[in-house]
Amino acid sequence: MTMIGLEIHCQLTNLQSKLFCSCKANYREFEINENICPICIGLPGSLPRLNKEAVKKATIIAMALNCSTPEKIAFFRKNYFYPDLPKNFQITQLNIYGDTSVGGPGSIMVGDKKIRITRIQLEEDPGRLIYEGSSSKNQITLVDYNRAGTPLVEIVTEPDFETPKEVRDFLNILSDLLENLGVADPSLEGAMRADANVSIKGGKKVEIKNIGSFHDLEKAVHFEITRQESLSSRNIPIIQETRHWDDKRKITVSARSKEEELDYRYFLEGDIPWIKIDPQIQEQLKSEMPESISSKKERYVSKYNIPSQVADVLSSDKFYSDLFEESHTEKTAKEIANIITTDLMGLVDTREKRESSKLTATHLRELSESIQSGKISRSSSKNALYEIVKTGKELSTIISELDLGNVSDASELSGIIQQVISEEPQAVEQAKTNPQTINYLVGKVMQKTKGKADPALTLDLLKKQIDVP
Repeated sequence: MTMIGLEIHCQLTNLQSKLFCSCKANYREFEINENICPICIGLPGSLPRLNKEAVKKATIIAMALNCSTPEKIAFFRKNYFYPDLPKNFQITQLNIYGDTSVGGPGSIMVGDKKIRITRIQLEEDPGRLIYEGSSSKNQITLVDYNRAGTPLVEIVTEPDFETPKEVRDFLNILSDLLENLGVADPSLEGAMRADANVSIKGGKKVEIKNIGSFHDLEKAVHFEITRQESLSSRNIPIIQETRHWDDKRKITVSARSKEEELDYRYFLEGDIPWIKIDPQIQEQLKSEMPESISSKKERYVSKYNIPSQVADVLSSDKFYSDLFEESHTEKTAKEIANIITTDLMGLVDTREKRESSKLTATHLRELSESIQSGKISRSSSKNALYEIVKTGKELSTIISELDLGNVSDASELSGIIQQVISEEPQAVEQAKTNPQTINYLVGKVMQKTKGKADPALTLDLLKKQIDVP
């Protein structure tokens, strides 16, 4: 039997300042060691001041994961030496005096399986190590403290996962949930990180750290399970330790013996008093939470008759669901959902492409209405969408410049249809006994008009010209 537990660290990237000082939470926009202050680097005499918004955001995450939310929370010093920890301790949370972390026990469903959440704690992120040098012999380690003090939420699960795939599915669901809540952007580099605790029956727990992506975490867990099973089959003891993921060799390597909680010499942070969270504030935060992903999906399916698979994709990505909500009407909802999931996702499939896109909700609304009114064909709309994303021009201008308007003149279409009939006599004869063949002829007309023929009118004229009911 395999047991896997996770420790997920998620930065609250949508906050303006760090957890205990006024330095910017968005450290990525600064040069190295530019976004720091005496509190960030732990100078003697500097005092932390708790970011109230960080407590609120962390509480929202706890609520979304069905966790208990205590009325009083406390902060502790976790003492250990590491170059990226300038104070030689980290301000974090610990459930010594009952549930005093921002979130207590909770759970989330992954498919039909319940994954239990042990606790959710609010803490500061350490700095960042930078390694330079062409080989291990001349490699040096540099420290960037810009990240030190960034608000971080740690989500600890029970060892309820049995396979690497379950781990990957959970992280994808959690990532979508955090983005939907508006508390974080997990796609930012280093914004969401995870460590895994892996053990097999009869063996000790092994922690895997230093994992760069969900994809790598899945591979690291798979390797570690295989390694432990190999040791067990040869009666070699599995020791409790911390291992790092070696991305180049695709293996886990031993880093150090696993510390126990006592090794960190936790004690209450004397410079931060106990924080009381009024139940009324909790109720207010709950009422302000955005609609859940599952609720969105259900609404898209039931209200707009959007296929379940399309609704699932649309609701799980905040960027696309926000775009859908701003652009659709009851009449155009299904068409816009189709445009987003079929065409747009391929055009803006990276953060950089999304940020540079000139597309607006108005563009999407006009495009869907033009398709439904027959002003532009579904095929031509893809070319129009590409130009909109690239230039931001009005749809009418793009249709005119690229000559994308539908060929809806009956006399013009009749001439093109006659050409197809003369070129495809065998298909015409088959259409008289097999009505499905007429779709082939419609396709030929579309080819000649470069996708601009009005499909409904084309089908109607074809049926009349070859005398098919």
